[in-house]
Amino acid sequence: MNTREEKLKAFDRLLTIMDELREQCPWDRKQTMESLRHLTIEETYELGDAILDNDLNEVKGELGDLLLHIVFYAKIGSESRSFDIADVANGICEKLINRHPHIYGDVKVENEEEVKQNWEKIKLKEGKKSVLQGVPKSLPALVKANRIQDKVAGVGFDWEQPEQVFEKLQEELGELQEEVSHGNKDRIESEFGDVLFSMINYARFLGINPENALERTNKKFSKRFQFLENEAQKQGKALKDMSLAEMDTYWNKAKEMD
Repeated sequence: MNTREEKLKAFDRLLTIMDELREQCPWDRKQTMESLRHLTIEETYELGDAILDNDLNEVKGELGDLLLHIVFYAKIGSESRSFDIADVANGICEKLINRHPHIYGDVKVENEEEVKQNWEKIKLKEGKKSVLQGVPKSLPALVKANRIQDKVAGVGFDWEQPEQVFEKLQEELGELQEEVSHGNKDRIESEFGDVLFSMINYARFLGINPENALERTNKKFSKRFQFLENEAQKQGKALKDMSLAEMDTYWNKAKEMD
């Protein structure tokens, strides 16, 4: 592993390259925070994929891409004299120190849960009017639901036992079935949302990340379906011409390979 001096030297090298690109490259010079935004989101998802694939070499590369974006935004901020990378780094340092009084102060905590509760209380003292204020509006719905539940749990608004959450899930499923029988699409959508919200809450009580769990299933399904496609192609068949029973045979073979 690199020494602290080598790490600082590498970061300084990146800052220098960013200065040069911003001055000399037509594409880099043209970019704004708004034009970079969607690229940053893409890079974040690519990092997420690499993490789920447990591809550490890819994780390293994607972290580099994200670090470039952070430096890029800071460079743009410095050009209007709004902030620079030192302000960004010092800002997060001060925030971390302030929100960890059990490390940098005299507050005592017994476990991770107390740390999370203190974190939310401190943020309210910092001027936030709601514990939900820090949940980005543009988050995907599943991720947003998980963050909302995590946030409110941090101030004590939560179930006590997983069994209670499972009972609530069963209740929501019953309400969904009731609306399905009535055929009102708007009400069905509303109740379906309640079921998903309860499922995400149950996942939290089970100690699993619902986003990771769903993406794991997405990858598993895609792998099995692509096996089915490949096997059908070997037989000179098109999927649209195969019966469900034929496709199911290949599907079961794919499951055996998991």
